[in-house]
Amino acid sequence: MKKTPELVVMLTKNDHTVANASEVFEQCKSSSAKCFGFKEKPLTEDEMKELFSYMKSLGKEVFLEVVEYTEEEGLKGAEAAVRYGCDALMGTVFFDSINEYCKENNIKYFPFVGEVTERPSVLNGNAEDMIKEANEYIAKGASGIDFLGYRYTGDCFELCKKFVEGVNAPVCIAGSVDSYQRLDELLEISPYSFTIGGAFFDKKFGDDLCEQINTVCAYMKGETKNA
Repeated sequence: MKKTPELVVMLTKNDHTVANASEVFEQCKSSSAKCFGFKEKPLTEDEMKELFSYMKSLGKEVFLEVVEYTEEEGLKGAEAAVRYGCDALMGTVFFDSINEYCKENNIKYFPFVGEVTERPSVLNGNAEDMIKEANEYIAKGASGIDFLGYRYTGDCFELCKKFVEGVNAPVCIAGSVDSYQRLDELLEISPYSFTIGGAFFDKKFGDDLCEQINTVCAYMKGETKNA
């Protein structure tokens, strides 16, 4: 039996954390979502620490996704994730130094795979190479993979399906899940988790943020149907 993919609500748009993230979270803190995430820009460290601490006090699982492609910037992101008290670091190009730092500090690490460029991110590459790359990272101790499947320049659905089947570890399909068609595809693909950020702010699943989150959670559990 396939597992229901877990929704990670990203308080982000265009790969940046929204400026009013604290106010937005207040609107949806009682929603069905258990997991929330942010990008490393542009909130201040104090703002991030305060908000993450508040979320953790409410029993939420929190993620920092770092859209950086150098070892130096990726390591800075990992250090920030530890300072903020995050449960996991998502993103960055994989480097042994980042992986070891996350292991030493007991936070999960979900790196990117493939040829990731730009911001918002774009994914290039072929499935076989990405699967091989992912399994190498898992063998080194990465907790899972941050997979930008719907940012792919080719056939997104086929790539995501093949990738999840080929990687024996949690896969979070991150970015551009913005329609019921893609929710249906995720139900078929059955990744460990997926993110929605900008689509909520663009009201792709309704008008009210909290209601959108609950709608998506219920839909993924088969409790509602797309009207």
